[in-house]
Amino acid sequence: MSAPTLEELTPPGTDFDTDPHPLYDRLREQGPVHRILTPDAREAWLVVGHEEARAVLTDPRMSHDIRNSPGWDGDGGYSIGVNMLQTDPPDHTRLRRLVAKEFTAQRIEALRPRIQHIADRLLDDMLPLGRADLVEAFALPLPLTVICELLGVPDADRAAFRAWSNEMILPTTPETAMAAMRAMTGYLADLIETKRRHPREDLLSALTRTADNGDRLSPAELSGMAFVLLVAGHETTVNLISSGVHSLLRHPGQLAALRADASLMAGAVEEILRHDCPVERAAYRYTTEPVEIGGTTVPAGEAVIVVLAAAAHDPRRFAEPGRFDIHREARGHLAFGHGIHHCLGASLARMEASIALETLLRRCPDLAFDCDPDDLTWRPSLMLRGVHALPVRYTATGRR
Repeated sequence: MSAPTLEELTPPGTDFDTDPHPLYDRLREQGPVHRILTPDAREAWLVVGHEEARAVLTDPRMSHDIRNSPGWDGDGGYSIGVNMLQTDPPDHTRLRRLVAKEFTAQRIEALRPRIQHIADRLLDDMLPLGRADLVEAFALPLPLTVICELLGVPDADRAAFRAWSNEMILPTTPETAMAAMRAMTGYLADLIETKRRHPREDLLSALTRTADNGDRLSPAELSGMAFVLLVAGHETTVNLISSGVHSLLRHPGQLAALRADASLMAGAVEEILRHDCPVERAAYRYTTEPVEIGGTTVPAGEAVIVVLAAAAHDPRRFAEPGRFDIHREARGHLAFGHGIHHCLGASLARMEASIALETLLRRCPDLAFDCDPDDLTWRPSLMLRGVHALPVRYTATGRR
């Protein structure tokens, strides 16, 4: 008997894309682990409890290597190169070590002035209009510009890169997704070769030279690393910024408190990450032997999906999890994953979100929805959660 789809499990009168939590809450009440049929027609085990999610994310019997997936010979995975998201130790340990030196706290902090400049420049263009789609005008170009500059992607290529990335994450058809993957693979190979021949002061040039005791990234590993850093380096932060503004506008008391006390910003970003987790689920894990999760034994060779958003709304971990409260102690959420695959760019994402929100609220003191917020449409993805567009209006009276 086939497992049920998420659509079949969704409570009547609710829409999963708009708000997945009624379904996750219902499932969690029944137990922390459930077998489902995913939108891409594969059966998998869905983990919706916080404690169980943490356990899965650190269990060495849970492989990231797609070669351990059911039906490996035919699924392909839409992966580019050899990357950290689809490898296990010791390969993952080696790859992460080679790139981690470029993401130290000191190097990330050095980016602050440039990120602030980009945020102000974008608002200089946006504010005279009086109204805008905040996603298109601000939340998207800010992290996209930052990561492209960091890696050394030329300005002229960024629109094409964005189109390929969007098609791979929200494919129109399997054929268009595959075409986008091939286009990006070829582009990255050419870009890496250019950096190798004509290195500059950017991360991709540095990665072509990176060595540790004589160990270097291979061409396939360079492509995989560039792909993960470019896509993960902006897609998630777009959702973090736009969902943060959305939640603050829907909770005017919280917005007023944040405007009145800038020291609340770090906590506000953590609560946004918890309440509106921009990455809804972690990358697939595959059991290499039978594993007990929350009282359920998952056989070997099965796909497991950890729903980070559901774990963040587990009342066993966070009291009144559906309540948005920037004063709460939200640390301990799993928005950036957990264990050895914890997001390498977490510090950069937090910095970008803090700068974006502080700058926007300061320069737009009367920021408001320019639509009925109930009419907003959400990206139909089990991987990422965010609005397609966020129409806002404002009077540009704040200082730069």
